[in-house]
Order: sequence, then structure tokens, then C-alpha cells
Amino acid sequence: MYTMAEKQIDTVLGLVEGTEENKDEKWMCHSQAIAATMSNRMEELGMTQRALAEKMNCTQQYVSKVLKGRENLSLETLCKIENALGIRILQAGIDK
Repeated sequence: MYTMAEKQIDTVLGLVEGTEENKDEKWMCHSQAIAATMSNRMEELGMTQRALAEKMNCTQQYVSKVLKGRENLSLETLCKIENALGIRILQAGIDK
């Protein structure tokens, strides 16, 4: 079954026809997909931006920026997001 979240992520990554990708900012597509994944998981958990910020030990303003999908995220931040939301974002076959 193709969920709304999966379609949103595919659209952001340019896997759905009708999307254009700026070659200079390919990272932004990934950032937007991560933001969509985060938003969906937060909704599942009933988690607010404030609660996520507390779990990540950062400001609510930073979480808001990340959720807009325009942040070039560090590996450290990605790990904090994974731990705070109980999800896997980095899936390169590396065991923790």
C-alpha cells in the first residue's frame, strides 16, 4: 500500500513525475524527505516541536527550521533525530 507519507517523500526526492531538481542543491531534497519523515513520526507519537527539541537537546526554533526541510543536517543531528523519534534515517548498512 502506497501511503501519503511515502508519496510525499517520493515527490520530494523527485521520484514522482512533474518535479524538478536543482542540481546545486540535491541535499535539500534529502532534507525535505527527512523533514516529512520526522513530521509524520511526530504526528504518530503525538509529539510537539518543543518535546522533540527537549529530547534532542536543542532549541524549538532549530527543530522548526529542520522541519521546513531547508537545513543541511549534520550526522550528529541525524543521529539525535533518530534517537529522539525512534526511527532510522541513515540506512547505509552500518550497524550501530
